[in-house]
Amino acid sequence: MTRPADLIGRIMAATLGGYALAYASTGALALLLPVPRADAVYISATLAFLPYLAAILWAFGARSASRAWTGLLVATAPCAAVLLLSWPTS
Repeated sequence: MTRPADLIGRIMAATLGGYALAYASTGALALLLPVPRADAVYISATLAFLPYLAAILWAFGARSASRAWTGLLVATAPCAAVLLLSWPTS
């Protein structure tokens, strides 16, 4: 039986971690796609549901809530790095 704390951790990982992954992957994909900017934003926003779905499945399929969080952080890090490296400087 799953402990309540583990279940809450998984729910938080699925919602917050999934949102972070979807947001970061959408931004990174919009920057990296070799199409006009408006098309890249549209395509990446349309595909944002896939990493979010994968995050939800991962959060409840992992052995523990800490593994779910770790996996989501590892998946989000490269996308966030692309966004940070492309941040405009003044």
